[in-house]
Amino acid sequence: MTREFPEMYEVHQQFDTTAVKDAAAAIDKEFRDRKKSLQDRIHPGERVAVAVGSRGICDLALLVSTVVENLRALGLHPFIFPAMGSHGGATAQGQREVLNGLGVTEQSVGAPVVSSMEVQSLGKTESGAEAFLARDVLEADHLMLINRVKPHTAFRSSVESGLCKMLAVGCGKHKGASEMHKYSLASSIVPAAKKIMSEISVLGGLALVENSNEQIWTLRLVFPEEFARADEELLQEARILLPKIPFSELDILLVDEIGKNISGAGMDPNVIGSWRRDAGERVPDYRTLIVLDISQESHGNALGIGMADLTTKKVVAKIDYDVTYTNALTTGIWASSRIPVALEDDRQAVETALAFIPEDKPLRMARIINTLKLKRFWVTKALLPELQALGGVDIDNVPKRLSFDHQGRIEPF
Repeated sequence: MTREFPEMYEVHQQFDTTAVKDAAAAIDKEFRDRKKSLQDRIHPGERVAVAVGSRGICDLALLVSTVVENLRALGLHPFIFPAMGSHGGATAQGQREVLNGLGVTEQSVGAPVVSSMEVQSLGKTESGAEAFLARDVLEADHLMLINRVKPHTAFRSSVESGLCKMLAVGCGKHKGASEMHKYSLASSIVPAAKKIMSEISVLGGLALVENSNEQIWTLRLVFPEEFARADEELLQEARILLPKIPFSELDILLVDEIGKNISGAGMDPNVIGSWRRDAGERVPDYRTLIVLDISQESHGNALGIGMADLTTKKVVAKIDYDVTYTNALTTGIWASSRIPVALEDDRQAVETALAFIPEDKPLRMARIINTLKLKRFWVTKALLPELQALGGVDIDNVPKRLSFDHQGRIEPF
């Protein structure tokens, strides 16, 4: 006997909603407070490259345009360049399109977008890795970075994703990213960042942390000599704010979408369990994970699909293999690009997973939008007692049955 599609209850997690109310005003204040020190580092009329990555950061276009305005107020001539390693298929046009998809265009931020994959070696670092830097940056007088600080998806260290990583990996384009990933990122990022800062004028960096609602929780303008310390301090704050699924075990986890705008890994291993990519202890243990779509903003980059157990033919048809494989081969985490079992449609994928759960076993199943949007999700009845004991959640007591349209596509709740 096949188990019927379950009823699911909508859950809202109560996160810290502290947020910067006016990001533009906060950036303006950061520049005002450090204006004298900034002026001591520049000469009016100089060109400054503004590094922007591939992440879906809250109000990214506003952040970039405000930084551009403040640089212009100092008498500088800013331009935007994609600092995203191998993303965008490791092509100049692909990286421009990634920025465009994030709302960062010449029209939206008031500065030209310069995109090239040409790099130059700056020599070996103390870790043994060779540091590379985009030629567009080398031809400018200064570099300014804008990046979010957060736990990395592939390693643990005192400095993970942030300004140092963008400088060492993102600003090195495809070649630089490939070189850094040959070595331990944990031990290579900071030495490479220091090497680059010793060779060029890094004017500063805007480091920010988002809260669990994807709003800007804090932001800070820091000088290059402060990068490593700021990355370390803000990482501790980001760890506390990182949203999680509040269960250690699930029979089935439905993930509506994956994508590079959601996580550098497509799905954040910090949420679904790093064992799915790197082996090791199954914590948390979500035994069957189903991926139902790739976000439009990911432009066919399906990195992370290999961490799923089941998917659909629709998802596989969306994969841009050149883009996905370039990203996977650059990082060396090849398992992330493997294709899981691809079934006919969403209905069949869910039916297949349900068929392996005994009828007399209470079904532990959750559905999430993606691994970034975790304020709102859905669970089966068997999980309600744990949520009620946990506290910090609001539960809609009127369940909705999981359903599909006539084409087998899952319907939104």
